[in-house]
Amino acid sequence: MNDMNTSRRDFLKTTAAVSGAIAFPTIVPSTVFGAGAPSNRINIASLGVGSRGNGVLSDFMRRHDDVHAVAVCDPFRSRQIRTKAAVDEYYGNTDCAAYERHEEVLARDDIDAVLICSSDHWHVHLAAAAVRAGKDVYVEKPLCPSMAWSWKLRELVEQKSAVFQYGTQQRSNPTFRKVCDLVRNGYIGDVQRVDVWCPDASDDWEFFSVKRYGSTETQPIPRDLDYERWTGPAPMKPYNDDRVRREGSFHIYDYSIGFLAGWGAHPLDFAQWGMDMDHTSPVYYEGTGTLPAKGLLNTVEEWDIHCMYSNGVKMHFMSYRLAKDEVMKYRQRWSNHGTTFFGSEGWISVDRGGIEYSNSSLAEVKLGPNDKPVYQSPAHDRNFLDCVKDRKVTISPLEAAIRSDTISHLSDICVRLNRPIKWDPESEKIVGDDEATSMLKRKMREPWRM
Repeated sequence: MNDMNTSRRDFLKTTAAVSGAIAFPTIVPSTVFGAGAPSNRINIASLGVGSRGNGVLSDFMRRHDDVHAVAVCDPFRSRQIRTKAAVDEYYGNTDCAAYERHEEVLARDDIDAVLICSSDHWHVHLAAAAVRAGKDVYVEKPLCPSMAWSWKLRELVEQKSAVFQYGTQQRSNPTFRKVCDLVRNGYIGDVQRVDVWCPDASDDWEFFSVKRYGSTETQPIPRDLDYERWTGPAPMKPYNDDRVRREGSFHIYDYSIGFLAGWGAHPLDFAQWGMDMDHTSPVYYEGTGTLPAKGLLNTVEEWDIHCMYSNGVKMHFMSYRLAKDEVMKYRQRWSNHGTTFFGSEGWISVDRGGIEYSNSSLAEVKLGPNDKPVYQSPAHDRNFLDCVKDRKVTISPLEAAIRSDTISHLSDICVRLNRPIKWDPESEKIVGDDEATSMLKRKMREPWRM
């Protein structure tokens, strides 16, 4: 979301649920002159049109006259039909095509870029297929449940010179950019440590329909769902409604590593960006966490991880229930997510609700002529479109996505093995632990390939 003051609950109220109506703008944009003229237009397709997919697609359409949505794809037939109808109504024509198979979408030579808002286990596979087909990609976070898949995607993006934008929208928000400018330009001194926290699985149980830990009952596959296609590269398991709900698949280890990555991607990404660490990750991880004792949902439930970078900077990565007491030692206002930078001369803390400072004078700081402002983006979707046109690197490139996702994966491994993990960020290998190393890779189910 580009409006960081919009709460997760408010967002869900305004974005289409699987069973509900799709909220698209009703004002038809001009498509015959200026930026929206056919010769300047970027044709996009959306792969995955559940609630988040429709929200992202709607933002691209209503905010930018130089975008035209020409295809939607989803293993749920009902989602395809509803989204196509909404797109057609918005444009006043019937140009949008609906697909079940992404291969058919990517075979079209009139599509310039794709929006990937599928379940987590499909993100990288779809991105790789799109890049191979010559498309640019906007990919929702997190990357995927296997670091080895992400590394393969990196090779393809470099080979094809594709434009990649990661869905960590906080980088395009002026509030977060202000904090990044202050930290990078030394206004809190040398950074010594950083706190990072975000919601854990309990946040989904409070907001959504899946009961605690999910149902393990086998159920009939809905007639409008191609479950084989939905499962894709993940292991095939007996169908259950909770598996295919977003709030279920977020926390099932076959498809995801949970909110360690799914929510952690936002504050971790910003911590990396603020410290100019997009090229690396911490070298040491230790801590504790809990896993559900029963039920379908089996990703890490709570976590308390201490990390260290090669330069000695420490990171404390916490789930929000464990973080509250620690964070409220210095903050005045509680938020269930955030990033705090502690420097030799003060601290600064940010979340989607605003900024807190160790010294109120920091709020008045303006960058000086010798300071270096960070990459400025007018909006995350706009930045992607501009980069598609001028072939420049986006504000949230793939390398940054891989390096922040690495923190989530190594934290997950640390919890599951209940021992510290040492990491070599240069070779991107775990040091001296073969069992841990094996957890960075997952086999794709036949016949799926990267």
